[in-house]
Amino acid sequence: MKETKVEANSDILAELVVKGMQEKKASDIVVINLKSLKNAVSDYFVIASAGSDTQLDAIATSIEEEVFKAVRQNPWQSEGRINKEWVLLDYVDVVAHVFLKDKREFYALEELWGDASIKHVESV
Repeated sequence: MKETKVEANSDILAELVVKGMQEKKASDIVVINLKSLKNAVSDYFVIASAGSDTQLDAIATSIEEEVFKAVRQNPWQSEGRINKEWVLLDYVDVVAHVFLKDKREFYALEELWGDASIKHVESV
């Protein structure tokens, strides 16, 4: 029974991360479901692109605000705010990645999880 609750929480958290990304017009949002993969580091990776370092920072802030407003949770770890090329927000079960477009192409995280279910979120 507890396992179902954890899955529901990570599902909701992934949706909140997507909502935060959409609020600041992030592009190419992808949700990678890692739940079925053995030894996965989290349940979801949510990846988006930003057109500028200013937008990248705004998207990351929006994610934090949406998640905190809904479930009163701050990221366990946050990286990349100083370099402003790739910001990672780690909520343990869900990890949000916000890239500048050229850095996203370079790191190609989507290609690392070939066995995972990948959902492309349409722009709003």
